[in-house]
Amino acid sequence: MSTLTLTVRDSGTMLRRNLRHLQRYPAMIFYLAGMPVIFLLLFVFVFGGTLGAGLGGGRAEYLAYVVPGILLMTIGGAAAGTAVSVATDMTEGIVARFRTMAIARAAVLTGHVLGSVIQTFVSLVIVLGVALAVGYRPTPDPVAWLGILAVLAMTSFAVTWLATALGLVAKTVEEASNTPLLLTLLPFIGSGFVPTGSMPAGLRQFAERQPFTPIMETLRALLTGAPVGHHIWWATAWCAAIALGGYLWARRRYNAR
Repeated sequence: MSTLTLTVRDSGTMLRRNLRHLQRYPAMIFYLAGMPVIFLLLFVFVFGGTLGAGLGGGRAEYLAYVVPGILLMTIGGAAAGTAVSVATDMTEGIVARFRTMAIARAAVLTGHVLGSVIQTFVSLVIVLGVALAVGYRPTPDPVAWLGILAVLAMTSFAVTWLATALGLVAKTVEEASNTPLLLTLLPFIGSGFVPTGSMPAGLRQFAERQPFTPIMETLRALLTGAPVGHHIWWATAWCAAIALGGYLWARRRYNAR
């Protein structure tokens, strides 16, 4: 077999390993989806009337506005689960055992990343299902739905590689659970919950230029059938940069350890 074939085969084995962990601990999915669901219900039913009035509508209009931010919060929260999973493997010695076996080096990290992306999508489906249950009614056509899936996939892939690197850097599992916290907070200091135009000048400049804002604006446009404009290009560029940076960082730390 060629090196590429062996790597693909071993990556599939590691992916099955991570999916079995997911089957044995299904509560992790509900834990990762739980916080975004709580924030969705809190902001829509407690603050939605007032914030929706600021958008020129009501609670239903604010629900449509806030869903992209909640979806990005879900992806950011899932990063903590990825970092913990990677750190657990590194600290409990299983990776050292893998190194003594005829397993492709890239397979261990690839299995983690692919398994985490699948786990993230399951959480996204739960969150979106709750949004639909409380009255959310998106209006994309089939092509726009494909675009939404593509944006969520590239964002999950990029954030997961970054979380994998954070898990490798962490010296303990507890540290790994805390380092991705910023990824969960980024939607708050972007356009996730209020328009950036309502923010003070300095904060507005950061909010408009941070990675999650163009991703949320792209999702918002696709979900409502509006033109995506230049946001899709910035979203793609940010995801590519985060994915490449996370991959190189993770590979370097994995080889060093």
